[in-house]
Amino acid sequence: MSSYSEPTSSASRTGVPRTVWILGIVSLLMDISSEMVQTLLPFYLVSSLGASAVTIGFIEGLSVAIATTTKLFSGIVSDWARNRKWLAVAGYGLGAISKLLFPFATSTGWIVTAKAIDRVGKGIRGTPRDALIADVTPPQIRGAAFGLRKSLDTVGGFVGPLAAIGLMVALANDVLTIFWIAVVPAFLSVFVLMIGIREPESPVRKAGGSLKFRDVVTLNRSVWIVIIAASALTFVRFSEAFLLLKSEESGFQPAWIPITMVIMHAVYGLTAYPVGKLSDVIGRTGILGASMAVLVAAYLTLAFAGSIVVFLIGIVLWGLHMGLSQGLLATLIADAAPAHLKGTAFGVFNLVTGLAVLFGNVLAGLVWDIYGSFGTFLSGAILACISLPVLVLISRSGSHRVRL
Repeated sequence: MSSYSEPTSSASRTGVPRTVWILGIVSLLMDISSEMVQTLLPFYLVSSLGASAVTIGFIEGLSVAIATTTKLFSGIVSDWARNRKWLAVAGYGLGAISKLLFPFATSTGWIVTAKAIDRVGKGIRGTPRDALIADVTPPQIRGAAFGLRKSLDTVGGFVGPLAAIGLMVALANDVLTIFWIAVVPAFLSVFVLMIGIREPESPVRKAGGSLKFRDVVTLNRSVWIVIIAASALTFVRFSEAFLLLKSEESGFQPAWIPITMVIMHAVYGLTAYPVGKLSDVIGRTGILGASMAVLVAAYLTLAFAGSIVVFLIGIVLWGLHMGLSQGLLATLIADAAPAHLKGTAFGVFNLVTGLAVLFGNVLAGLVWDIYGSFGTFLSGAILACISLPVLVLISRSGSHRVRL
């Protein structure tokens, strides 16, 4: 297997493939829908359904765990069937259907059901989508391709909360009506995917044969090093739901709570693509290390935030951390995995990191209920500080073949 760890000596002049742009637009539309729902969901759970912080943390963590477990199987299936597009269509279709359930959410049971269906859809679509990007993108511009997809996705994360703010004001905080409106961009994303994407003409291997679940344990050492490092990072980064809870505590009125996600996604989206391009030139190690330092700063700022201004500084730092880290993790897996097992590698990556997210979010919710927001964000800062040397040690264990 060729080394994926060496930074490219010069930036490629090859343009990002059209498929990546279309997948980015599809992600943008679905994210508009999802963020219209997600930015209002913690407020709705607490104010209308009486949910506790630990309940919110469990729901968020369980949702991620469901999605990532599904990603494992969809990744294996996509390597076997070699038809990534229609797996992605099925996943986005389930995501759209789940949006129809949120307007009926009159109990936490409804929320859990809707989120579970949405996350199964996310699990089905995420792995084949990322593997498809890896299939069609030359190695020397993978950082740019995954960064672009993340940036377009975060445009949706910017527009969705803005739409939620406008609609909250216009509809006098009628959350359920906004949930209905969120259905429209979700189904539009499925339509764009169906008409805009074609499978690569020359798949890595032919469809057929038997599903080889043993490929999960025979993934190469480089893939497992990336997975372990990413798990350490994702465990210490809690759900954005806790940012939304903190926003009201910092002084935001309910209608303006979504501005938290607007600012975070604006910073995230503006940094993900240039960071991806930069990583193609200088490598990934330093950038991921910087992302952890920024996360520590974000946590500390949020822990001590007693005003809207300080809180927003913490949100900007959080968005910068996301832009510095999220596209690179997918790029590292694309670089490390054998060509015929990219779907499987993405699936395992998402499963393991999803379990880390589940435990991390439950821990965050428990700390919040006992010690409040200060305890949660201070704990996050401490865990992030601990994880930084762990990332360094893991990186060194991979020798020259793995540059996190």
